[in-house]
Amino acid sequence: MDIRAKLTELCDAFNAHDLDRIMSFFADDCVLEMPRGNKPYGSRSEGKQNVRQGLAGRFEGLPDVHYGNAEHFVDSQTQTGISKWCLTGTGRDGKKLEVRGCDFYSFRDGKVVRKDSYWKLVE
Repeated sequence: MDIRAKLTELCDAFNAHDLDRIMSFFADDCVLEMPRGNKPYGSRSEGKQNVRQGLAGRFEGLPDVHYGNAEHFVDSQTQTGISKWCLTGTGRDGKKLEVRGCDFYSFRDGKVVRKDSYWKLVE
């Protein structure tokens, strides 16, 4: 499996806001950890349907969200990869957002089993 190619395809799917295509990369028992939430890990969704709902919320909250300047790093031995990017978008309240961040991905049998997102805090 070419993890770097999968990370590139995932980034493209996120930028296209194509939930069906995004979810085709995820295993049924996947986990999504988003940077914002009331726990040290942010917020967590477990299972493909819940992950889909969590990602749909991202597109609803930032309808023009874009992940630019993406770089991908891979550890084939551990079946993990990191995508580093600059997220830009406009919230429903009209507030512009620009923040550096990364997603840490874990794969099993060619599918994403965990996507753990991190953002820089902009103050």
